[in-house]
Amino acid sequence: MDLTFHSFQPLGFSLPDPLVDLERIAMNFYWSWQPDGVDLFRSIDPALWDKSEQNPQKFLSDISQLRLWQKANDPDYLEQLAAFTGKFDAYLAEPAKDEQNGPTKANPAAYFCAEYGIHNSLPIYSGGLGILAGDHLKSASDMNVPLVAVGLLYRYGYFRQSVGHDGWQQERYTNIFTAGLAVEPVYDGSGERLTVSVHIRGRIVKSQAWLVKVGRVKLYLLDTNVTDNEEVDRMITGHLYGGNTETRIVQEKVLGIGGVRLLRKLGVGPHVFHLNEGHSAFLTLELVHEYLEENPAATFEEAQDAIKECCVFTTHTPVSAGNDAFPTGDLLPCFSADFIKELKLTPEQFLGLGRIDPGDKNEAFGMTPFALRMSRTANGVSEKHGEVSRGLWIDMFSENIEPNDVPITFVTNGVHPPTWIAPAFQSLYEERLGKDWHTLVSDKNAWSTAIDLIPNDEFWRVHSNLKHLLIAFIREKTRVKETGSADTIHEHRDTRMLCSPDVLTIGFARRVASYKRWDLITSDLQRLLKLVDDPARPVQFVFAGKAHPQDWTAKQILQQLVSINHDSDWQSRAVFVEDYDQEVARYLVQGVDVWMNVPRRPLEASGTSGMKAAMNGVLNFSILDGWWIEGYNGKNGFGIGGLDVESEEQMDEDDAVALYDTLENKLIPTFYSRGADGIPHDWVAMMKNSIATLTPQFSSDRMLRDYLDRIYKS
Repeated sequence: MDLTFHSFQPLGFSLPDPLVDLERIAMNFYWSWQPDGVDLFRSIDPALWDKSEQNPQKFLSDISQLRLWQKANDPDYLEQLAAFTGKFDAYLAEPAKDEQNGPTKANPAAYFCAEYGIHNSLPIYSGGLGILAGDHLKSASDMNVPLVAVGLLYRYGYFRQSVGHDGWQQERYTNIFTAGLAVEPVYDGSGERLTVSVHIRGRIVKSQAWLVKVGRVKLYLLDTNVTDNEEVDRMITGHLYGGNTETRIVQEKVLGIGGVRLLRKLGVGPHVFHLNEGHSAFLTLELVHEYLEENPAATFEEAQDAIKECCVFTTHTPVSAGNDAFPTGDLLPCFSADFIKELKLTPEQFLGLGRIDPGDKNEAFGMTPFALRMSRTANGVSEKHGEVSRGLWIDMFSENIEPNDVPITFVTNGVHPPTWIAPAFQSLYEERLGKDWHTLVSDKNAWSTAIDLIPNDEFWRVHSNLKHLLIAFIREKTRVKETGSADTIHEHRDTRMLCSPDVLTIGFARRVASYKRWDLITSDLQRLLKLVDDPARPVQFVFAGKAHPQDWTAKQILQQLVSINHDSDWQSRAVFVEDYDQEVARYLVQGVDVWMNVPRRPLEASGTSGMKAAMNGVLNFSILDGWWIEGYNGKNGFGIGGLDVESEEQMDEDDAVALYDTLENKLIPTFYSRGADGIPHDWVAMMKNSIATLTPQFSSDRMLRDYLDRIYKS
């Protein structure tokens, strides 16, 4: 694997003077959630834009000088560029707003996370946690909240997925720097690369800092691929969630301890440290270490009490097995004896910080128990998840405590509307509601009234166009020259007849894992194929998602799904789209009719893909778990089953029955019931109800406001 140090270098493109602002725009991800920003690049060369995977750095380095000069002499394009540049500059010029008793310009919130899904051209995310973090930063930028973020720059990112002719998932990793990244090196006051050092494996490991601009928010990423480091240490930040247990531990040391040291070098004194999941919890050790250096007479407990006041923790996992837990024999060697001694702890006391029972020497060191002990507040990511988390961690607290008194609250997740609402719908809202339509989203009553006044035919027209776009995308993505000897739903030589815009289309895209129950829809295969083959009211499916490279059960589930081949229309009415990422997600959540989610209760902490779909009028068809319990009102989508938690076998059986019954008796009849104008008015009414009720409730702006009001304030 290439470990050559890549210093930051321009990619070699030279822009004509009239287009020079494009380079500055490309280095700030603000463009990515502005339809007119995206169009600045796409309109130059749409085919190359898609070939470049919507990466402005690669796009501008690959485009021909002829095309650039054509645009440089196009008055309409220059007017478009000037308008966006003016908007961009005005946006950045607005100063951040101090929050009363909360983050300020002088003391911002510091957001720590192991992954960030800002855009698919910065592939340092794997799934929901990263997308949530990206949306959190975008809302902080739009709301002008003083916030700085810290993460890691993984040189090989997360894996790219392909599926073989036999349906078996294959993984590949590429150096993400080779495609060009919108990241900038950070320099210190003397003009040298800014680095921080962390003691790892008996030696000092350096990390260099990079800056990612997310609108008004600065995201700093640490990278250990520094020439001074040993080769094994240069790969600490090689892969997201890669390597063995030791790799994960030292990654989290770099993120937490290195992240705090980075902020200190930058002169940032946070009002609050937000630990988004337990990966960054080691930052609290650095805060304790700092406190004890400044207060040498203090005890660890006194330091712990002091630093807890500036630390808040969000847990995202509703099962103990899903939380990072490290065998003590692996953890202890990753910390020097001197560091533990400087914390005024014995090794056993140190290990006890991460145990539910500090005295149980057989228990692993859990990052969630550790974060709970070191933070002033803790929250789950939906109301139900808060309840589940209180039950999960109750043994950490006093013996007589009632579940509702366990100090874990909730802030329900949200998604960033400008990122996920289709430009076609945004254009409709501009036309009908005005250019400032997005300001209505924070007012539930005003937003609901405004949406209700838009005629049904306009909603249906926009949705139909987005569905045609999705099907064109599917046909392009699944067309290959060689398909092997088996028929599968992820590759076809001829895709001209694949899927139909007139057929009810159900989307199912998420991580492939047993509890997500990918196989629930195929549990009664004959019943499923009967629905697919129905000549009058057929159903078609779009699937996407990745299995963890080491999860063989998940890979088998995926293989079985893509390999279904019976005497039916399944092969032309079911597709699997490889390499699920943000770009694939946008096509799906904006273009399907229905978004299906069938996790085993209560294992869905929140779920955010359904929120994105809902904002585009796509109706959720979901188990009542996570966010959907809070969002479902009976008129804005479809619920599957009830709220009872039974044995896994019984739950799977009951939910499968409920799924098919709802499909056959409610969902399909409503979709295919058309008026004289060909529009399914009852269905459109549900679409509008979905947009009206769920967009304000599950916006990341609302989520961030909840954090500001309930979590970040002193």
